[in-house]
Amino acid sequence: MELNQILLQEFKQEAKSTRRMLERIPSDKFEWQPHSKSTPLGTLAAHVAEIPEMFIAGSLGSEEKDFVKEKYKPFKPTTTEELLAYHDQVVANVTEVLTNATYADLGKNWTLRHGEHVIFSMPKTAVIRNVALNHLIHHRGQLSVYLRLLDIPVPGMYGPTADDAFKGA
Repeated sequence: MELNQILLQEFKQEAKSTRRMLERIPSDKFEWQPHSKSTPLGTLAAHVAEIPEMFIAGSLGSEEKDFVKEKYKPFKPTTTEELLAYHDQVVANVTEVLTNATYADLGKNWTLRHGEHVIFSMPKTAVIRNVALNHLIHHRGQLSVYLRLLDIPVPGMYGPTADDAFKGA
């Protein structure tokens, strides 16, 4: 199996899990925060939805991103439906980009910088695994805690949760 297909398979699995989580985010709780230092629920959910576009499609479509030249403009949905539509659009775009990525593309370096300050520079495969997917999973875990605190059933990601009706044998 080609490297792009391995990454695509992993991405698609994580995208399904992410969608199950995002479906549970109520629009009327977008401004809710578990603590004053915490990111609001809607902002965190939007970030989870945008990570694959930023770091998978973004890295495969360029050699670098410079926050001085290109200011970060976060996605700001106002409804759960808008959040899900954006997520679905990102998944479709990233799926196409990964499908067309070659082994050579994945081995090239990608740099994230702020002007002259290099935040990191690494092979695009490492960007996809370490920055995109691990970052996504980390923030999705935060979302699961937010849901639990709001007493919203938490969907399973890698197996059932206490909220699933799973009855083992």
